[in-house]
Amino acid sequence: MAHHNDIDSSCSDSDSLVTESDIDEYTDIAYAKLKEGASKVQYRSSAYKCPFCTGNKKQVYNFKDLLQHATAVSASNRKTKEKAMHRALANYLKTDLADPSLSLQVAVLQPPAPPRDKDDKFVWPWKGVVLNVPTEFKDGRHVGESGNRLKEQLSRFNPRKVHALWNYKGHTGNCIVDFSKDWNGFKDAMSFENHFESEKLGKRDWQESKSKTSELYAWVAREDDYNGAGPIADHLRRNGDLKTVNDLTVEESRKTNKLVANLASQIEAKNRHLHELESKYNETTLSLNSMMEQREQLFVSYNEEIKKMQQLARDHSRKIIEENQSLRTELEDKRKELDERSQQLNRMANQNNFDKRKLEEEKKRNATKNSSLELAEKEQRKADENVLRLVEEHKREKEDALKKILQLEKQLDAKQKLELEIQQLKGQLQVMQHMGGEEDSTVKQKMEELTSELNEKIEEMEDMEALNQTLIVKERKSNDELQEAKKELISGLTDMLTRQTVIGIKRMGEIDEKPFQVACKRKFAKGDAEYQAAVLSSKWQDELKNPEWHPFKIVTVGDKSQEVLREDDEKLMQLRSELGEEVYEAVKSALLELNEHNPSGRYTIPELWNYKDGRKATLKEVIQYILKQWRALKRKRSS
Repeated sequence: MAHHNDIDSSCSDSDSLVTESDIDEYTDIAYAKLKEGASKVQYRSSAYKCPFCTGNKKQVYNFKDLLQHATAVSASNRKTKEKAMHRALANYLKTDLADPSLSLQVAVLQPPAPPRDKDDKFVWPWKGVVLNVPTEFKDGRHVGESGNRLKEQLSRFNPRKVHALWNYKGHTGNCIVDFSKDWNGFKDAMSFENHFESEKLGKRDWQESKSKTSELYAWVAREDDYNGAGPIADHLRRNGDLKTVNDLTVEESRKTNKLVANLASQIEAKNRHLHELESKYNETTLSLNSMMEQREQLFVSYNEEIKKMQQLARDHSRKIIEENQSLRTELEDKRKELDERSQQLNRMANQNNFDKRKLEEEKKRNATKNSSLELAEKEQRKADENVLRLVEEHKREKEDALKKILQLEKQLDAKQKLELEIQQLKGQLQVMQHMGGEEDSTVKQKMEELTSELNEKIEEMEDMEALNQTLIVKERKSNDELQEAKKELISGLTDMLTRQTVIGIKRMGEIDEKPFQVACKRKFAKGDAEYQAAVLSSKWQDELKNPEWHPFKIVTVGDKSQEVLREDDEKLMQLRSELGEEVYEAVKSALLELNEHNPSGRYTIPELWNYKDGRKATLKEVIQYILKQWRALKRKRSS
């Protein structure tokens, strides 16, 4: 134990100076101390301790665990001295305390236990031979199961692929099984062979059996299979080589050693490059530190100079500002004195001119006002006269029309009375024609009188019919004149009568925009609502003008037929669902008005309207309203 402490102390003293290049030297020193027995490793037959990890809680290992511990530490990123001592321990365990029962487990990439004869040559990559695969004769050739089906049956042996062998006669009943190239593949192949041998279905069983069963026979492909004749040998020679396990082990060891050597050389090269980079980094760091110190000094001196210059500039600026302020104050005082003097002189000079100009302007304004008032009064008088004239004409025309209507009614009564008398006379004549006997002469005389009276009544009725037709023509002419006068009245009163007055002019069939505005405010943004309302109302006004759209149906009420709106019209239903009930009612109202007042033209027409009662205004109501407004305006002027 004293020697071991010497190693630790010597390593500890020089740990800071140890580099990777010294690791072999320390490994050799530690290994020599272990061989001399300076550090005790084995305590009992199966109990071992690590002499270099005295502070570790777990100090007792079996041989395998201690070897793994030493190997892991030697390959870790610990200090160089620890790696060197544990590498020496691993070499000591492998060389001097090797446990024969565990030698195959600690080697890296060691193959599994060799087969019965180490010199047996196998086909590599590992392959298995399967015989007696079931076939049947069909359509002139032998057919059998596919390789994939057989692969599923052998799935516990992890086959890579199964090749069914064929010739000119069809399926030969033979298959080749491919295993992976590594040692796991070899292990699977040997398990595959051992399984069939345990079932007495191996190669020897196949060769010795006289009566073949329907079971599969299989084994691992070897030299005699490779060098034989037939489809099996041909396939093996095409897809594999003969190698022993020792050949593969040597080749793999050679590749591993070559890889380790390459990695070691790469590590050494990278370590050299790292040392070079560290040296360059140290040099650059020193240079950079020096530059930073110089920069800091320059920065301090620069800041001091800047502060001095700024202080001088501030002092100079303050002096200039003070001098300018003094001059500005003096100049401002002088300017104020001059302005006051100039203003005083201007006031005195312009006072008289201003008074004269003001008087002239006042005279001109008064003259302009007087002339404007006179013109306005003249225009108002003309407008009043026109209104009165129109009112009187409408009143006179209405009275004429009423007189004609009364006359027509009287004539109609007279006509009906005359027709009744004629019918009575005809009835009396028919009665007398059927009368006979002694009174024939009296009856004849009476019939002649009745006939004469009947002819007179018929002539009187014809005259009355002619007079009636003349009156009807005159009545139609008067009605046309009344309609023309009504149009002129509407045209002349357009500016006077509005929606705000009791009597106004309404365009029948025109859609009210207010419900559209309310609906669009709910549906669109504030800035876009008014525009969308105008677009939608204009669109539906155009729809009302479309003669192809007539959403009405004819229904019979009593003995009369009348048109009613179709509630199930597709356009109206879509309008109600999209914009609501108020918009639907506005379009419906306009549609009914248009169908009532102008169904053929389908365009809006003006009509005198009583907004208070919501109906058409009579001419009497319009004339009374105009006279009332005219009298109120006249009283207002007189007052």
